[in-house]
Amino acid sequence: MHSDFSNAVWQNPLEAPKPGADPRPAIVFHGVTKSFDIKHTHSLKETVVAAFKRKAISSKFDALHDVSFTVPEGQSIALMGRNGSGKSTTLKLLSGVMPVDKGWIRTRGRIAGLLEVGAGFHPDLTGRTNVYLNAAILGMSKAEVDERFDSIVEFAEIGDFIDTEVKFYSSGMYSRLGFAVAIHTELDTLLVDEVLSVGDAKFREKCFAKIDELQAQRKTMFVVSHSASQVKQLCERGIILERGRKVFDGPIDEAVDFLERS
Repeated sequence: MHSDFSNAVWQNPLEAPKPGADPRPAIVFHGVTKSFDIKHTHSLKETVVAAFKRKAISSKFDALHDVSFTVPEGQSIALMGRNGSGKSTTLKLLSGVMPVDKGWIRTRGRIAGLLEVGAGFHPDLTGRTNVYLNAAILGMSKAEVDERFDSIVEFAEIGDFIDTEVKFYSSGMYSRLGFAVAIHTELDTLLVDEVLSVGDAKFREKCFAKIDELQAQRKTMFVVSHSASQVKQLCERGIILERGRKVFDGPIDEAVDFLERS
């Protein structure tokens, strides 16, 4: 990938850097394909019978197929589409949880986020220990966590449960604590997968306020949400996936309208 994008010609104006922003993209997806093998047998007997009859015992499923997009610094993007369209796979590829099969991805800076409820938490350890472990995975030093620990716990609204094993947490407590760790990280890109659907209205308002702060600091953001009102509030751009393919990329209002018509 070229390091100098200052003279680039952008076919999609939403991919161009904003005035004053770093001219280098924060994220580039180029021809990305990710496939999974789907098994058609569920036991050794079925596998033997299928092999005897010369039937396929598995098939390849493209969760993403030849997807490309460029993201400038400080942009907030909604990843949209029906269930199974490839949204969560895209976030996992961005976070480095899984590798691409074809194409390539370039990211600049530190990426943090909460992709699944309780992701990165060990159920037999306390909330306190998991905060330090999860923060370390996200690249924070112990000194950084020490400095922000009280703010993390206060934001998560965990209270006295911080020294309880997280296997006793509700799904809401899991998500609040994981999200609190992620947004207190020194990050450049935040990935959010349906996390804002967890918690009461007051907690969601607090999340939105914190995200507003990050946007003011020119942090890049990817949000997966089925709520049209949420993505309109949080994002300026919408990328719509359908069966692993990009079918729309444009302003968020147009993206929501496109999805509602499809």
